[in-house]
Amino acid sequence: MGAIASKGQLRMSFLRWAIVTVPGVLLLGFASGRSVPSGSENGWYVALTKPELTPPGWVFPVAWTTLYILLGLALAVVLNARGARGRGVAVGLFAVQLALNLAWTPTFFGAHRVTLAFAIIVAMLLASIATTFAFARIRRVAAWLMLPYLVWISFAGVLTWSIGRLNPGADTLVPGARTSQML
Repeated sequence: MGAIASKGQLRMSFLRWAIVTVPGVLLLGFASGRSVPSGSENGWYVALTKPELTPPGWVFPVAWTTLYILLGLALAVVLNARGARGRGVAVGLFAVQLALNLAWTPTFFGAHRVTLAFAIIVAMLLASIATTFAFARIRRVAAWLMLPYLVWISFAGVLTWSIGRLNPGADTLVPGARTSQML
């Protein structure tokens, strides 16, 4: 059956993928963010000296929600490109960068490991750049959807590095309660 799908069929196929990927990425991001107290709910973080370029606390949930939606849409675009060369590699790279993303919050806010969190964000940025290039080979729109994320995690990397520089020994600043507040 070598029939070509209509634009309407392609649109519906994309929407079916997006209905799964957008909430899935949002849910994973939410779970990571709620796995440990973060932001102003975290006594350790509140006690840290932060760089002047640190945005107000309300910016982070708004930015991450928006970015997770864009990531979910980018993934849906690539998953919808059935038969595209490199699709499996692109999805694998996406999974790697997302796993690194989800590891950052518990590492930084939970374990208070600023240097390790910075290493994770560098690896996340590299994996995200590779993902963006892999997505671009499949569908350019998917790569464009990744760009705000690349900018934000670059900024987050600068913040993490600056916090580490301003707070030597930050891992011992406030004893960690190593517990989870999952949901």
